[in-house]
Amino acid sequence: MTRAPTEDPSKETADPLVLQHVSLTLPSAAGPVEILRGLDVSVGHGERVALIGPSGSGKSSLIAVAAGLERPTGGKVLLFGQDLAGLDEDGRARLRRGRVSLVFQSFHLLPNMTAEENVAAPLEIARALDATATAKAWLERVGLSARGRHYPHQLSGGEQQRVALARALASRPALLFADEPTGNLDAVNAHKVADMMFELVADLGAALVLVTHDETLAARADRIVRLRDGRVADPAVTAIPAPATSA
Repeated sequence: MTRAPTEDPSKETADPLVLQHVSLTLPSAAGPVEILRGLDVSVGHGERVALIGPSGSGKSSLIAVAAGLERPTGGKVLLFGQDLAGLDEDGRARLRRGRVSLVFQSFHLLPNMTAEENVAAPLEIARALDATATAKAWLERVGLSARGRHYPHQLSGGEQQRVALARALASRPALLFADEPTGNLDAVNAHKVADMMFELVADLGAALVLVTHDETLAARADRIVRLRDGRVADPAVTAIPAPATSA
């Protein structure tokens, strides 16, 4: 079943995400490549954290490891207090279900399903009784109530990403990973999708881990973690200060 609408993700006792000295080394034709090198990152309840850095700095790999999609070479990943090392693939999937969602730069919508069916599909897999009604409600929340019966090829890029966002949030997760969610969009649609994402995540009380190259988008987060060569570039990262107000 999906998380009930009245449940508050902040009631989770353990932090949504803790990475302790995490490393990731992958094979290549030229030999092993160090992707992540001793990362320590944590995300609190309802906290919005932006990961920023140049291409190849390890941002997307960090999300893959943090979400349990890739096993780290070393270190510990705790998702809601659960050590992912002790879980097999099915166990990690069960832990994520209804609590963790992902949005990517590529929309990953199923081309043979309508917008409504794309949003409803994960809910149906989770055996939610109200999957269709929930999908319709979330399409309305992202401004696409009139597009529910349209297929992905009939939607603009911005509309497809809004469908993907609705699909990710319809299960009311406690943690959303967003990997370059505006990277394939023009400036107008990027701003619209970003506004919706931050607003809806706040409404849910969910935590957000956002990967982006966009400094302006990153500045909307509560905290920025800068990566370089698989490491945290500045371990002494502080929260983004609030804008000064005139007296």
